[in-house]
Amino acid sequence: MITTTRRGTVGFDEAGAGVPVLLLHGFPLDRTLWSPQLAAPARGARLIAPDLPGFGESARVAVPSLDEWADWCMAFCDALALTRVVVAGLSMGGYLAFSLWRRHPERISGLVLADTRAGADSDEGKAKRLAMQQMVREKGVGAVADAMITGMVGKTTRETRPKVVAFLGEMMRGASVDGVSDALDAMRTRADSTATLATITVPTLIICGAEDALTPLKESEAMHLAIPDSQLGVIPAAGHASNIEHPAAFDALLSGFLAARIA
Repeated sequence: MITTTRRGTVGFDEAGAGVPVLLLHGFPLDRTLWSPQLAAPARGARLIAPDLPGFGESARVAVPSLDEWADWCMAFCDALALTRVVVAGLSMGGYLAFSLWRRHPERISGLVLADTRAGADSDEGKAKRLAMQQMVREKGVGAVADAMITGMVGKTTRETRPKVVAFLGEMMRGASVDGVSDALDAMRTRADSTATLATITVPTLIICGAEDALTPLKESEAMHLAIPDSQLGVIPAAGHASNIEHPAAFDALLSGFLAARIA
């Protein structure tokens, strides 16, 4: 589906009925990441998965920053007449969730932080973002996909589930050069959200694949300790794309959280 908001065109999918859950995908992916969840939505949940700016069917925004994207998300929610939502973000989507909490806490009824981290990029991390920007401009999105695919999934998935690896690789190759470049800018310049963790007052679920090499379990454990009354769920034999590597386990955590803490 496509809708037009005051901040541009948004492509999205939705499924289910009940508590609205805004599903924010990671980099350099699109809303297809959430296809397992949309195929079998949690009972009592209305799952809504937009393409973030510059990805899939969503238009780019003038200023590629996570704060700008947070306001973009609220414009999208306004277009769908959503007053409050549970925000569920994976990786880059988790970074965006922190911006949403700082800028629009009154609109958020819960948080799901999957395979993400609170800290900003280190100097080395920022340099890698710039190098990847140069790569995508010179060699195309395929080069970025090739460079990232190993880290996107866990060792078990790489060795036993080639179709999942291929699916993610195809999704990454579908991104645009401009969208990838914008997202790299947004992530490189993002604020450090470590201090934000203690301010979170809504029910929060943290999910991490046990084999996540990009945002290791220690990052999720640190967030769990810092966010009051949060829950931590670890998915065995899954890596960074835990929701698609083991969707049944991910869905069980999400469903249990919504039923116990939100509904």
